[in-house]
Amino acid sequence: MLLPTRDIAGPAANWYRIAEPLLSDARVELWLYCPTTAEPMISGNKWMKLQYHIKLIQQQQYRGLVTFGGAFSNHLAACAASARLHDINAIAYVRADSIDRQNPTLQYCLAKGMTLIAIDRQSYRQRQQADFLQMLADRHPGYLIIPEGGSSALGARGIAGLNLTDTPAGRADVIVTATASGGTLAGLIASGKQQSAVGSHNLQILGLAVVNDPSLPAKVAALLTEEAEDSVNWRIVATAVDQRYAKCPAEHVEFCCHFALTHDVALEPVYTGRALYKLYQMIAAGEIAPGSRVSFFHTGGLQGLAGLHYRQLISQQQYQILSAAAVG
Repeated sequence: MLLPTRDIAGPAANWYRIAEPLLSDARVELWLYCPTTAEPMISGNKWMKLQYHIKLIQQQQYRGLVTFGGAFSNHLAACAASARLHDINAIAYVRADSIDRQNPTLQYCLAKGMTLIAIDRQSYRQRQQADFLQMLADRHPGYLIIPEGGSSALGARGIAGLNLTDTPAGRADVIVTATASGGTLAGLIASGKQQSAVGSHNLQILGLAVVNDPSLPAKVAALLTEEAEDSVNWRIVATAVDQRYAKCPAEHVEFCCHFALTHDVALEPVYTGRALYKLYQMIAAGEIAPGSRVSFFHTGGLQGLAGLHYRQLISQQQYQILSAAAVG
């Protein structure tokens, strides 16, 4: 059963209480925080991570933005939409041998006016190196370079404005989010520090890693102040260590379809669905303390469903089930 409640903090998000036997048996109260955006199919967390990048572009009068992403990237779609909304030029380096104009994500980016440049995997691995970034700066003078996923200090700042602690039922004990590039998790940790300063009890923040990246904790820590890192109880937990990012194990797809049919909330199996599946496993294993109130950040990513169907990673029936469910 799903109990929707309008976010008491503002009109830009919905809170959903999820009720089912697993949760009641474990005595865990689960709330989903589902942000809405100007573009319904754009990930809410990506939109938030971009807001201060966009402000900087406007204030400093940059000519536009340059960024990176895979061929089905939520970040690229969000950058394209946000750039169009604010009349900003956008260029993306896409990890691909060529630009597939039948790819739904890239079609969307092109329709929004984004310039797409294919880049091979070996070159793409250099995207965080200073000499590569300098080459891009020389090639695109006057453009702001936004890192993959929007995970920078500005990106974390955009997420830090969220309050996932105060659910409609009261203070959360645990905040949970999927994490890949680390910016969303860093922002929630910074937000948790702010909430602790106004009297929050012992809050835990869990980042459920959907990538197999040993450097992820260091990436998150690099986006935090020392005070935030030390004052908030946070940790990263692997979701499926034997599965690479963007893969769709049958159990993740089946979980997302069951969740959509049961609760009328759409998930996608690569990111949010994978993380929620892991959270359910942790609850079933008793790793979330009985009596806990859990706030789960639904980061969106639903534009990726069309790409999964395009690659035949989900069936037509599964695609219809997942895309028919609602969020927000």
